[in-house]
Amino acid sequence: QVQLVESGGGLVQPGGSLTLSCAASVSIGTINAMAWYRQAPGKERELVASLAVGDVTYYADAVKGRFTITGDNAKNTVYLQMNNLEPEDTAVYYCKAIELYNSYWGQGTQVTVSS
Repeated sequence: QVQLVESGGGLVQPGGSLTLSCAASVSIGTINAMAWYRQAPGKERELVASLAVGDVTYYADAVKGRFTITGDNAKNTVYLQMNNLEPEDTAVYYCKAIELYNSYWGQGTQVTVSS
């Protein structure tokens, strides 16, 4: 069982930045992949970015060049650095740990981009 706790969400103006954190209860070096998803009101949950073994990263087209996913094995934490935020980025952001046979979700953190 992997427990995940997200933090760092909040209200930010368009063009601003936020860094989300996802603290895992186990070493993230033992997890196949860590990912950030988001879900806006009335929309399906979508993959934003992922970090897999070998530091292989993936970014959704909508966030490429603005978001960066990184991991700190010493702190068992994955980060999502979000720059140049847009109102369309408003959503609840979820962290996900993906193992071979199981996956685990955090509780989510709200990000609101508004002037």
